Amino acid sequence: MYQYFNGLIIREGTVGIPADQVEALFKDAGWVRDTPDWQKEKFTLIFNNSTWAFTVWDQEHMIGMVRGISDQIMAANIMDLNVSSRYRGQGIGQKLVELCVQKLPHGDWFAHTSADNFPFYEKCGFEVRDLSENGTCSYYGYIEARKSGHRRTGRKG
Repeated sequence: MYQYFNGLIIREGTVGIPADQVEALFKDAGWVRDTPDWQKEKFTLIFNNSTWAFTVWDQEHMIGMVRGISDQIMAANIMDLNVSSRYRGQGIGQKLVELCVQKLPHGDWFAHTSADNFPFYEKCGFEVRDLSENGTCSYYGYIEARKSGHRRTGRKG
C-alpha cells in the first residue's frame, strides 16, 4: 500500500526496507555514528520484526519512517519515528503517527521519547502524564551490553 502526501510517497510495509537508508536517517537524527559492518543488518531486521511500518520517500530517498510494535488487540508502541532534518516541519511526522493510530484506533498507543518531543506528541493527541504518579519502567539492554563489553561503539568493524 502506498499513498501520496505533499508530493511524497508513503509506503506501508515491513519488508524490503534498505538498511543503508535507515542508517542514514538514524545518523541524521544523531541516533548512531559509525555502525560496524557486522551490525548493519539490524537496520533491516528491525522492520522485519515490527507489526507495522511506514516509510516516506522523495523519489528514491527515504526521508521518514516509523515502526509500530503491537499485540494488535489492546496496545501498541511507536518506535523510531524519524523524519530527515531537511523535511521537518511539513507535517510528515504527524501524518506517520496518524497512520499508526489508524491501525489500532481503539487501542492504547505509547511513544517512548525525550521530553523535548512531548509537545509534538501532544499535537498528535497523546497525553503527557505526570511521571511522579504514573510512568513507564525501562530496561535498556543496549546500555548494559555496552557496559559489559558486548556492544562496540564508534569502532570500524
